[in-house]
Amino acid sequence: MKFLVLGGGAQGSACAFDLLQRPEVDRVVLADLDMDEPRPFLKPFVGGALEIVTLDATDWVAVRSAMDDVDGVASALPYHFNLDMAGLAIESKVHFCDLGGNTEIVDQQRKLTAEAQEEHVSVVPDCGLAPGMVNILAQGGIDALDETESVKIYVGGLPQIPEPPLNYQLLYSLEGVLDYYTTPVLVLEDGEVIDKEPLTGRETVTFEALGELEAFLTAGGISRMPYRYRGLISSMSYKTVRYPGHCVLMKAMRDLGLMDLKPVEIGGVSVVPRDVLIKILDAKLRKPSSKDLVVMRVITEGFVEGVSRTVTYEMVDYYDQDQEITAMMRTTGYSLAATAYLQSAGVIPRGVHTPSECIPAEAYIQQLAERGIVIERSET
Repeated sequence: MKFLVLGGGAQGSACAFDLLQRPEVDRVVLADLDMDEPRPFLKPFVGGALEIVTLDATDWVAVRSAMDDVDGVASALPYHFNLDMAGLAIESKVHFCDLGGNTEIVDQQRKLTAEAQEEHVSVVPDCGLAPGMVNILAQGGIDALDETESVKIYVGGLPQIPEPPLNYQLLYSLEGVLDYYTTPVLVLEDGEVIDKEPLTGRETVTFEALGELEAFLTAGGISRMPYRYRGLISSMSYKTVRYPGHCVLMKAMRDLGLMDLKPVEIGGVSVVPRDVLIKILDAKLRKPSSKDLVVMRVITEGFVEGVSRTVTYEMVDYYDQDQEITAMMRTTGYSLAATAYLQSAGVIPRGVHTPSECIPAEAYIQQLAERGIVIERSET
């Protein structure tokens, strides 16, 4: 197998690393606009199975050329590239998957189903941690039940050693974090798709390895699943997990207007409050030497033959000290790689599908287990 990975940042590099571990993979091309220095964990593969190329994603001719002679394309580019990259992959007759993150773009990608089927390829958006992993596991729980009443999803990327006052470290862009804290949250409530206010619905959740944490509603992680199960499942929600106290502080900053995008005038200068907040917080929350962890729990409740049943998937993953790969890179980048591999292995049907529609939970769990990411399933 041969793969093209678009985007040489944290998640793209982790995706490439995962693919390079697989004996069936002969070659991985990692492409980015600026790839002068690959991550340390990739350096042993340079000159062998790994080829690093400079590529401008806005140059469609160059992208099409890079897609020649590969079996699949995995995109870790910013989400606004996803629709164009999916279209180019279909034209090139190669499978395509991406990290997603924008439901409107996913809706546009779904319109490419006929073209993908005609070219005998699959396109799978939203293939990271959330959306991605959690949707596949939620579907696994739904499939195990005759009737599903509720789906509750909890995910958090956390520092192993929290530092006040926010007890948080940046694992990806702060812009993205603030979007999730300010964008209306999609949920199912009484079988209907509704919007809820982010940073609400706070509750205590307990993980054996970490003790009590807090969880609250945020946008983005659940993707299209509420629409798919409108009228079929009573409730479905996605909540972000943080150390206690984080939600109250972030909500206060938001409610005070510090996350606003509307400029204010200060001394004759127009200033965007969110830009100022990002400038201040980014320097304080970006801690390259701080080791992270990722927690995840998906609870699906319903009935089997009229008897109440609960199916739970749970994971706690830690920073890889040997390879110096963060838990967020592992759980997101490796998820993308697992999808790309399953596509080329013929497991995923042709056309455009979100992960919950096309990726079998058990096959996916096995793929991640090979990288030491352990997802435990229980049923009560």
